[in-house]
Amino acid sequence: MDSLANHFLIAMPGMGDPNFEETVTFVCEHSDDGALGLVINRPLDMTLAEVFLQLGLESADDSLAAQPVLRGGPVASDRGFVLHPPGGEWDSSVQVSPHVQVTTSQDVLAAMARGDGPRPALIALGYAGWGAGQLEEEIAANSWLSVAADPQIIFSLPFEDRWQRAAGLLGVDLSQLSAYPGHA
Repeated sequence: MDSLANHFLIAMPGMGDPNFEETVTFVCEHSDDGALGLVINRPLDMTLAEVFLQLGLESADDSLAAQPVLRGGPVASDRGFVLHPPGGEWDSSVQVSPHVQVTTSQDVLAAMARGDGPRPALIALGYAGWGAGQLEEEIAANSWLSVAADPQIIFSLPFEDRWQRAAGLLGVDLSQLSAYPGHA
Protein backbone atom coordinates (compact mmCIF):
# COMPACT_ATOMS: atom_id res chain seq x y z
CA MET A 1 0.00 0.00 0.00
CA ASP A 2 1.21 3.50 -0.79
CA SER A 3 1.81 5.88 2.10
CA LEU A 4 -1.32 7.44 3.51
CA ALA A 5 0.57 10.45 4.88
CA ASN A 6 -1.36 13.63 4.04
CA HIS A 7 -4.62 11.67 3.85
CA PHE A 8 -7.76 11.72 5.95
CA LEU A 9 -9.01 8.57 7.59
CA ILE A 10 -12.78 8.86 7.84
CA ALA A 11 -14.36 6.57 10.41
CA MET A 12 -17.09 4.43 8.91
CA PRO A 13 -20.52 4.60 10.60
CA GLY A 14 -20.05 1.15 12.14
CA MET A 15 -16.73 2.03 13.82
CA GLY A 16 -16.70 -0.06 16.97
CA ASP A 17 -14.03 1.94 18.77
CA PRO A 18 -15.54 4.88 20.72
CA ASN A 19 -12.22 6.72 20.42
CA PHE A 20 -12.84 7.09 16.69
CA GLU A 21 -16.62 7.16 16.15
CA GLU A 22 -17.48 9.89 13.61
CA THR A 23 -13.89 11.12 13.44
CA VAL A 24 -11.59 12.43 10.77
CA THR A 25 -7.92 11.63 11.37
CA PHE A 26 -5.17 13.44 9.50
CA VAL A 27 -2.33 10.99 8.83
CA CYS A 28 1.03 12.65 9.57
CA GLU A 29 3.26 9.60 9.04
CA HIS A 30 2.73 6.21 7.43
CA SER A 31 5.34 3.60 6.57
CA ASP A 32 5.94 -0.14 6.80
CA ASP A 33 6.58 0.41 10.52
CA GLY A 34 3.11 1.85 11.22
CA ALA A 35 1.25 5.14 11.18
CA LEU A 36 0.62 8.24 13.28
CA GLY A 37 -2.33 10.56 12.87
CA LEU A 38 -4.25 13.33 14.61
CA VAL A 39 -8.01 13.41 15.04
CA ILE A 40 -9.08 16.83 13.75
CA ASN A 41 -12.73 16.99 14.85
CA ARG A 42 -12.83 16.19 18.58
CA PRO A 43 -12.51 19.37 20.65
CA LEU A 44 -11.69 18.92 24.31
CA ASP A 45 -13.23 20.99 27.06
CA MET A 46 -9.97 22.98 27.07
CA THR A 47 -8.74 26.12 25.37
CA LEU A 48 -5.33 27.17 24.21
CA ALA A 49 -5.31 29.68 27.12
CA GLU A 50 -5.20 26.73 29.52
CA VAL A 51 -2.25 25.22 27.66
CA PHE A 52 -0.45 28.57 27.77
CA LEU A 53 -1.15 28.83 31.51
CA GLN A 54 0.28 25.33 32.12
CA LEU A 55 3.43 26.36 30.24
CA GLY A 56 3.73 29.71 32.04
CA LEU A 57 2.99 31.70 28.87
CA GLU A 58 0.81 34.79 28.52
CA SER A 59 -1.23 35.18 25.38
CA ALA A 60 -1.07 38.39 23.37
CA ASP A 61 -4.23 37.43 21.43
CA ASP A 62 -7.52 36.68 23.23
CA SER A 63 -9.12 35.09 20.16
CA LEU A 64 -6.20 32.67 19.81
CA ALA A 65 -6.30 31.90 23.54
CA ALA A 66 -10.00 31.00 23.22
CA GLN A 67 -9.30 28.43 20.49
CA PRO A 68 -10.30 24.89 21.50
CA VAL A 69 -7.67 22.20 21.89
CA LEU A 70 -8.42 18.88 20.18
CA ARG A 71 -8.19 15.32 21.42
CA GLY A 72 -5.73 14.13 18.81
CA GLY A 73 -6.12 10.49 19.79
CA PRO A 74 -6.01 8.04 22.66
CA VAL A 75 -2.21 7.65 22.79
CA ALA A 76 0.01 9.92 24.94
CA SER A 77 -2.71 12.44 25.80
CA ASP A 78 -0.12 14.64 27.52
CA ARG A 79 1.85 15.11 24.29
CA GLY A 80 1.05 18.15 22.16
CA PHE A 81 0.97 18.59 18.39
CA VAL A 82 0.47 21.73 16.33
CA LEU A 83 -0.76 21.43 12.74
CA HIS A 84 -0.06 24.55 10.71
CA PRO A 85 0.99 25.74 7.25
CA PRO A 86 4.72 25.26 6.51
CA GLY A 87 7.11 27.90 7.69
CA GLY A 88 8.93 29.03 10.78
CA GLU A 89 12.02 27.65 12.42
CA TRP A 90 10.83 25.29 15.13
CA ASP A 91 12.89 22.77 17.11
CA SER A 92 10.84 19.77 15.99
CA SER A 93 8.76 19.96 12.81
CA VAL A 94 7.90 17.66 9.94
CA GLN A 95 6.41 18.94 6.71
CA VAL A 96 3.65 16.49 5.81
CA SER A 97 2.60 18.20 2.57
CA PRO A 98 3.11 21.50 0.74
CA HIS A 99 0.22 22.83 2.87
CA VAL A 100 0.58 21.17 6.30
CA GLN A 101 3.38 20.87 8.81
CA VAL A 102 3.27 19.28 12.27
CA THR A 103 5.36 20.71 15.10
CA THR A 104 5.83 19.03 18.47
CA SER A 105 8.23 21.41 20.20
CA GLN A 106 7.10 24.00 22.76
CA ASP A 107 8.84 26.85 20.96
CA VAL A 108 5.93 27.05 18.51
CA LEU A 109 3.48 27.52 21.40
CA ALA A 110 5.65 30.26 22.90
CA ALA A 111 5.67 32.04 19.53
CA MET A 112 1.90 31.67 19.27
CA ALA A 113 1.45 33.15 22.74
CA ARG A 114 3.61 36.15 21.71
CA GLY A 115 1.51 36.59 18.59
CA ASP A 116 4.16 35.61 16.05
CA GLY A 117 3.43 31.91 15.67
CA PRO A 118 1.89 30.14 12.70
CA ARG A 119 -1.65 30.98 11.62
CA PRO A 120 -3.87 29.15 11.15
CA ALA A 121 -2.94 26.45 13.63
CA LEU A 122 -4.69 23.47 15.15
CA ILE A 123 -3.49 22.23 18.57
CA ALA A 124 -4.07 18.61 19.62
CA LEU A 125 -3.21 16.58 22.69
CA GLY A 126 -2.52 12.91 22.08
CA TYR A 127 -2.38 11.02 18.83
CA ALA A 128 -3.68 7.95 17.04
CA GLY A 129 -1.07 5.29 16.39
CA TRP A 130 -1.01 2.02 14.49
CA GLY A 131 1.65 -0.70 14.49
CA ALA A 132 3.06 -2.31 11.35
CA GLY A 133 0.20 -3.47 9.13
CA GLN A 134 -2.50 -2.56 11.63
CA LEU A 135 -3.96 0.39 9.70
CA GLU A 136 -3.99 -1.61 6.47
CA GLU A 137 -5.95 -4.37 8.26
CA GLU A 138 -8.47 -1.84 9.61
CA ILE A 139 -8.97 -0.36 6.14
CA ALA A 140 -9.46 -3.86 4.67
CA ALA A 141 -12.05 -4.52 7.42
CA ASN A 142 -14.01 -1.42 6.28
CA SER A 143 -13.34 0.59 9.43
CA TRP A 144 -12.01 3.58 7.48
CA LEU A 145 -12.37 5.43 4.23
CA SER A 146 -9.27 7.29 3.06
CA VAL A 147 -8.92 10.33 0.86
CA ALA A 148 -6.22 12.91 0.13
CA ALA A 149 -6.36 15.61 2.81
CA ASP A 150 -7.82 19.03 2.14
CA PRO A 151 -6.16 21.83 4.19
CA GLN A 152 -9.44 23.81 4.11
CA ILE A 153 -11.10 21.06 6.15
CA ILE A 154 -8.21 21.05 8.64
CA PHE A 155 -7.95 24.80 9.14
CA SER A 156 -11.24 26.42 8.15
CA LEU A 157 -14.24 24.15 8.60
CA PRO A 158 -16.19 23.93 11.89
CA PHE A 159 -15.32 20.74 13.79
CA GLU A 160 -18.86 19.36 13.59
CA ASP A 161 -18.86 19.53 9.76
CA ARG A 162 -15.52 17.81 9.12
CA TRP A 163 -16.62 14.17 9.17
CA GLN A 164 -19.34 14.60 6.54
CA ARG A 165 -17.29 17.03 4.42
CA ALA A 166 -14.22 14.75 4.38
CA ALA A 167 -16.40 11.86 3.17
CA GLY A 168 -17.89 14.23 0.61
CA LEU A 169 -14.44 14.50 -0.99
CA LEU A 170 -15.09 10.90 -2.10
CA GLY A 171 -18.69 11.64 -3.08
CA VAL A 172 -19.91 9.67 -0.04
CA ASP A 173 -22.89 10.66 2.09
CA LEU A 174 -22.22 8.94 5.41
CA SER A 175 -25.88 9.13 6.42
CA GLN A 176 -26.63 6.71 3.55
CA LEU A 177 -24.17 4.03 4.74
CA SER A 178 -25.01 1.08 6.94
CA ALA A 179 -23.37 0.74 10.32
CA TYR A 180 -22.70 -2.92 9.48
CA PRO A 181 -19.53 -3.50 7.44
CA GLY A 182 -19.22 -6.21 4.85
CA HIS A 183 -17.80 -7.21 1.50
CA ALA A 184 -19.75 -7.70 -1.69
